[in-house]
Amino acid sequence: MTDSQINNITTTTNINYRLDFARFHEHLVDVTLTFKAGTDAPQLWLPAWIPGSYLMREFARHITALHYQIADENNEYAESYRAQKVGKHTWQLPQVEAGQNLHVQYEVYCYDLSVRTAYVDQQRLYGNFTSLALAVEGQEQSPVQVSLLVPAAFLADKNESDVILACGLDATHLQSVVEYGDSQHGYGLQADNYEQLIDHPFEIAVQERFDFIIQDDTHQTLVHRFFLSGKHSANMGRLQQDVTQICQTYLNWLGDAPFSDYTFMTYASGQDYGGLEHINSTSLITPRQDLPKAHEPELPSADYQRFLGLCSHEYFHAWWVKTVRPDVMLEVDLRKEAFTPLLWVFEGFTSYIDDFMLQASSVIDKASYLTLLADQISRYYQTHGRAHQSVAESSFDAWIKLYRSDENTGNAGISYYNKGALVALCLDLTLLEKSAGRYRLFDVVKAFYTQAKQQDSQRIGISSADMGAVIGQFMPEVDWQDFESRYVNGVEELPIEALLTANSISVETDKKDNMLSWGIVVQESPDGLKVGKVLRDSVACEAGLSAKDIIVAIDSIKASKKQLQAVAKSAVSTVSCHAFRRDELMTFEVANKTLSGLSANPSLNKVSLKLGESGYEKWLIPNFVRS
Repeated sequence: MTDSQINNITTTTNINYRLDFARFHEHLVDVTLTFKAGTDAPQLWLPAWIPGSYLMREFARHITALHYQIADENNEYAESYRAQKVGKHTWQLPQVEAGQNLHVQYEVYCYDLSVRTAYVDQQRLYGNFTSLALAVEGQEQSPVQVSLLVPAAFLADKNESDVILACGLDATHLQSVVEYGDSQHGYGLQADNYEQLIDHPFEIAVQERFDFIIQDDTHQTLVHRFFLSGKHSANMGRLQQDVTQICQTYLNWLGDAPFSDYTFMTYASGQDYGGLEHINSTSLITPRQDLPKAHEPELPSADYQRFLGLCSHEYFHAWWVKTVRPDVMLEVDLRKEAFTPLLWVFEGFTSYIDDFMLQASSVIDKASYLTLLADQISRYYQTHGRAHQSVAESSFDAWIKLYRSDENTGNAGISYYNKGALVALCLDLTLLEKSAGRYRLFDVVKAFYTQAKQQDSQRIGISSADMGAVIGQFMPEVDWQDFESRYVNGVEELPIEALLTANSISVETDKKDNMLSWGIVVQESPDGLKVGKVLRDSVACEAGLSAKDIIVAIDSIKASKKQLQAVAKSAVSTVSCHAFRRDELMTFEVANKTLSGLSANPSLNKVSLKLGESGYEKWLIPNFVRS
């Protein structure tokens, strides 16, 4: 596409980005930013994190040096200057005066397969603008125009009709005249401002697609698009059927949506997994084995259930994170952390509701749902750090802990996803109990969404006090305060079993052997048993064994998992264990029996759940799915 063509479609906008993917083999994107300076020596900045993923990711590290040109009186660009770095994600253009037109050029390295950044190669051109588009300080509210230029070389080995753009923003497909023997393709995107731009990832690749519609409670039709790229053999018809049912069930519950259309963007890979929510789209990456097979059974496989749960999770975030959000993230500065104790509310509620909605929509049956819930409960029981960190503290510390787990994480803390989901379960069942079956968690969420729709911005930010005020509409306030004190701000054991039992769900510990020998997690390697984790209150810890040790002999026999298990079950009171720590051989005397306060072979506490004959209906069959 020629510069004149680009200029023709950007004359009405203030901020213009041109992304050229010609160097896709090098995983590089060449970006040209054009704007009029509002001040002398303007500054440009890039976010350090992306909403929905709470870690300082320092996207600026992938940008090579910036250069800029200033237009002269004839609107021509000549001399190039090098921008000055004035912060870890901030550049300044010292030669510029207010009112001058500028071209800024830089390259971005894009080779992160996650949904949080950008990835460019000969198969796909994918990006979040938080990684690609520098913001102009003071002009973040200006309209934005983006041109995505796809070189002929990228299309050379593909059927051009199969290469399509997936994005939540409306796009204009542009084709240039032939330049230098090549015919480039381009896509034009427009956003109202920088915040809207960075909430819309894009992907250009060979993709399969299906569309479907659902209806809100006023019978308004909402168009949904589903894009799938990567190597796969998914049953697209089955996928369309199941995703449609799930999405319609959300509309049956919440009445309407904070969007007029929605886009699912999915990349099928080998083992990668994850998702990130956006205002009217989600970006997903999934193992291809999790997609439905050609002859997928009526009851989805466990792998396929996992993918459907991911779709459900990110879809619900359009209401519960993008519309109703923590107060500190209502107007957020993406250059610094936004600490909140409420991530357990937003990710925890979502992690409870995502699987619940699979069975509410009849995509899976109730027994399958209980299996998914049992897995959540087992993970909670197997995380000994639940006794040391509250779910509110886990939320606040997300920036320094959740995405930086190590061998001590399970000993010292708990995930606000995992425990948050189970706090949500307990709150749901407590609401049912305290209101004699009239109210539940779904009413709390809908009440907040109703508040958001009453705002001019169509969204709200909430605090812990707001949580109490709304929950107090559905159960006695004193009961909520007690619940919050014990299970949200405190570390008391959740009353999971009592609440489930009261709703005709039996909770049993699996009869198979779930023993964790000596309280250590090990992995066999050619060098021996590599210790991955040592429980804090275990005989291994008492003996001095540590994570990263490599056990080479147990009771004078070559170390193996089989040998460890055999010795742990034996009647021998003390066992000699030889292990390398770094390059030093050490000897440990392990008490092979239960000591005061220490368990030689703690249980992994894996549970199973079973439906009773009746009594579970009020919980598992909410009003919005009853005929």
